[in-house]
Amino acid sequence: MGGYRRNLRWSLRELIDRERIIVAPGVYAPSIAMLAERMGFKAVYLSGAALTGMLGMPDLGVITLTEVAQFTKYIADKISIPLIVDADTGFGEAINVKRTVELLESSGASAIQIEDQVLPKKCGHLKGKQLIPAEEMVKKIIAAVEARRSDELLIIARTDARGVEGLEKAIERAELYREAGADIIFPEALTSIEEFREFAERIKAPLLANMTEFGVSPLLSAEELAEIGYKIVIFPATTFRASMKASKQILETLKRKGTQREDIDKLMTRKEFYDLINYYSYEEEDQKIAEKSKEIIEKQRGS
Repeated sequence: MGGYRRNLRWSLRELIDRERIIVAPGVYAPSIAMLAERMGFKAVYLSGAALTGMLGMPDLGVITLTEVAQFTKYIADKISIPLIVDADTGFGEAINVKRTVELLESSGASAIQIEDQVLPKKCGHLKGKQLIPAEEMVKKIIAAVEARRSDELLIIARTDARGVEGLEKAIERAELYREAGADIIFPEALTSIEEFREFAERIKAPLLANMTEFGVSPLLSAEELAEIGYKIVIFPATTFRASMKASKQILETLKRKGTQREDIDKLMTRKEFYDLINYYSYEEEDQKIAEKSKEIIEKQRGS
């Protein structure tokens, strides 16, 4: 298939073939994604939980497709590594999923994740989740696969069945989703390394592991997951939580002392940030435009 494809160093599909495991930190803003790329990460993950958190909303599927697509474009435009996008439940039924894939692909997503919860969805590590019938999720996957314009866009099928129906049902659903055409399977909220291992032994597809903090899954390292057989590990809200913690601490300092003098070493410097965003290239471009404008005006006056 032809169609839209971002100008990437490597596509996610190529990275899966090349890398032992892909570590994809969660990003919720272009600057965080740029920092991750600068530090050598080969892919990043736009987390629904982090994005809604940044917007001051709960992770209950209340964010809209338009908002996710806009942030996808903001981030994708600033990096040359693959961006995995959390699309929650696909923003509707199968016919809506088609539109979701079209919009997120054109916005720069390299992979789109869809889960099998009902709306309002919940964080995968909380109780009270409900699942849609497996056949409905199969329809969504089929719609997603058929809607993409390039085979380089990967479809990730997440199942939340482990916390609702048990491990065996989660494996059964994963196999169905693989047969429906999902490129990557994401078993959410497994509770032990043994469950991660069993899932990998029985599902013959690239697997994604979620190492979110404060959940029900053990915090396994990328190396441990690679040994088990996983190809991607995400840390969806880690940078967001770290940013919130650091912001809280500096706000406490400002409230207590009325100055940040003693905590300057905890802040990214102006030079470091300017270097990250290539600030001076903007000034250079502005100067070139000004010089060209001056030449045109002087030429016109001299004629």
